[in-house]
Amino acid sequence: MLLSPIEMLLPLVMLVLIFVPLIKVIQGKTSVKSAKIRLTSHICMFFGVCLGVVLFSAYKVQAAEAAAAADAMQGSIAQGLGFLAAALATGLSALGAGIAVAFAAPAAIGAFSENKENFGKAMIFVAMGEGVAIYGLLISIIMIFMKL
Repeated sequence: MLLSPIEMLLPLVMLVLIFVPLIKVIQGKTSVKSAKIRLTSHICMFFGVCLGVVLFSAYKVQAAEAAAAADAMQGSIAQGLGFLAAALATGLSALGAGIAVAFAAPAAIGAFSENKENFGKAMIFVAMGEGVAIYGLLISIIMIFMKL
């Protein structure tokens, strides 16, 4: 596996970032208090760089696995269009059911508040609106299994 220029220069940049600010401490041009602050900051920077390297390598591994998974995926245009049709069947039927329930439920509540005997009749219309979403979901499940 060939390394990219960023992967080759990244460790060098990390070492420079860690050691350049310590040059004045090594030369003795700073006070003890300043040296302690610099040492603490560089210890934190060291662990931060280590964490960065781990995250960068994990990102590279994840990208490689994603590329391998993308290469392993097989399918045709017909399968993709079938999944799109299943998604549209579910989404549009749920949208239609929402609109139906939005109009039927307030009417059912109004009819129930006027006459207590209208509850069963009114709830049938609300349930019919919800049934549209269930039928759309059923059709999409059938479409997905027929494409597999």
